[in-house]
Amino acid sequence: MEANVTEHRGTPSVIDRYFTRWYKTDLKGKPCEDHCILQHSNRICVITLAESHPIIQKEKKIQSINYQISAGCSRLQNKVSGKSKRGGQFLTELAPLCRITCTDGEEYTIFSCIRGRLLEVNEDILTRSSLLLEKPSTDGYIAVILPKFEESKSVTDGLLSRAEYEEVVSKRAALKPEPC
Repeated sequence: MEANVTEHRGTPSVIDRYFTRWYKTDLKGKPCEDHCILQHSNRICVITLAESHPIIQKEKKIQSINYQISAGCSRLQNKVSGKSKRGGQFLTELAPLCRITCTDGEEYTIFSCIRGRLLEVNEDILTRSSLLLEKPSTDGYIAVILPKFEESKSVTDGLLSRAEYEEVVSKRAALKPEPC
């Protein structure tokens, strides 16, 4: 007699259920340096590495992650308070969030990709950098940004949908047999 086994196929993850995935490819003209923006229905956006980013694709070992952007600007010093999240650093689309240095000497700058107020950076990845590779969309996120209310609908104008992103990645693969 066979046991009755129930399979949970097709059950969407929390990310797929509550967030819309948006992508920015080839940031600042650097091939394959793709970022993913997870936009929640409440406007909050979570910045992550896209699956096609070289750090994830090549499973690179991370030497360090630095939120110190310049001598006078550290994303770790960001402090927000109150319901309207006052005090958070305001970011433009190309504002650097952090720099990731890999053991092979490669350095990657991760950008905000959208305009908004920085709510938090993920300090856990400073001590557990493997989260970037193991769980890039959840525990390995880079930062959380809140777009201005009046810009919340237009914040994704320069970004690619999941289908558009997959098309870019498949065209890239057709042109280059080896991943970025």
